[in-house]
Amino acid sequence: IEQDEKLKSVYEEIEMPLVPVLSRIERTGVLIDDMKLSAQSVEIAARLEELEQKAYEIAEQEFNMNSPKQLQAILFEKMGLPVVKKTPSGTPSTNEEVLQELALDYPLPKLILEYRGLAKLKSTYTDKLPKMINPSTGRVHTSYHQAVTATGRLSSTDPNLQNIPIRNEEGRRIRQAFVAPAGYKVLAVDYSQIELRIMAHLSGDQALLDAFRDGKDIHAATAAEIMGVSIDQV
Repeated sequence: IEQDEKLKSVYEEIEMPLVPVLSRIERTGVLIDDMKLSAQSVEIAARLEELEQKAYEIAEQEFNMNSPKQLQAILFEKMGLPVVKKTPSGTPSTNEEVLQELALDYPLPKLILEYRGLAKLKSTYTDKLPKMINPSTGRVHTSYHQAVTATGRLSSTDPNLQNIPIRNEEGRRIRQAFVAPAGYKVLAVDYSQIELRIMAHLSGDQALLDAFRDGKDIHAATAAEIMGVSIDQV
């Protein structure tokens, strides 16, 4: 590090000052409404049972929804669905990508996808998070890592609080279980193109600065600059 001024600068001016900040965040933890998660877990369990019964009706037999081998037998041998992709061992794949393609035309793969998604939410979040509440603080405490991802982004483990689902209704309900203590509020902040704005500030690039200041479409402005045309022509 001492021999690389740029790397040294990142280490001393960005990474090290962040350590006490992350330490404080970890120690503080996050408040969770465990009763809300427990209630959701019961609802998900009922839905999973319902999906299982529907799957058995479609397949005309009971089978293990979590067994790739049994899914292969049901989908491709018994029901004769087209084989989209094979595993390295040569057997038909039942991974998510394959099921998503089959779900466009067949009901059972679509049902299995919903089952898998709900089962993961239940095991990873609604069942697990309440058990991770620290009895001394009443909060969940994650661990943040600065030197794990290749991109330099933070990662979070035990539990991973940076990947709470949001794409479906059940996932959004899990997020609602993260609450503020009495007298406080949870604030969600999403900066607009923050990386490019910082780059414009640090580089002093006048074209970027002008585009942000004037409220222009930054990508259209960049394309116009590259092509040497006006932004109206992009």
